Amino acid sequence: MARYTGPKSKIARKLGEPIYGEDKVLTRKNYPPGQQGANRRRKLSEYGTQLREKQKAKYTYGVLERQFRNLFNKAASMKGVTGEVLLQLLETRLDNVVYRLGIAPTRAAARQLVLHRHITVDGQVVNIASYHVNPGQIVAVREKSKSLEVIQDALAGFNHSKYPWIEWDENIKGGKLLNLPLRDDIPENIKEQLIVELYSKQ
Repeated sequence: MARYTGPKSKIARKLGEPIYGEDKVLTRKNYPPGQQGANRRRKLSEYGTQLREKQKAKYTYGVLERQFRNLFNKAASMKGVTGEVLLQLLETRLDNVVYRLGIAPTRAAARQLVLHRHITVDGQVVNIASYHVNPGQIVAVREKSKSLEVIQDALAGFNHSKYPWIEWDENIKGGKLLNLPLRDDIPENIKEQLIVELYSKQ
């Protein structure tokens, strides 16, 4: 499956936020990339603001345009507030749940662990990063993979009480999805209503 593999600092500078985590380049160059980046101070149009929020969500969760639109269409057809449902669908992707559990330091690393068959759902190996985890399901590290250094390093000192919608179990090196996260439980700085407004025009 294709995914963005370009310079992450460039995307963070373009969006003006450290969406991939702490970024020294963004701290040093807090302006858009490009030759005229430091001199550009144009005010974004309404469309531009909405588009930037969509791009921020896509890059944050590592989802490409077609996948993102499909998720939006699914969210729009479900009960509830469309923007919040969209974020819930993104949060319950398997790679994101692995990241939230602290099994991997980044979403990209979580995606790699999933693709390399190190992760199980309800005891069965699942290697599809976009797999939707439902409340009640248990996501854990495969028995053979528990000694991997990257996993042990990620788990060391991780605060497993950060997300009230996931219950950690040290014995299995995994956790149960208790319920769908409420909007207040999702720390990402994404204005999902702007994304809804953008798609409503198309």
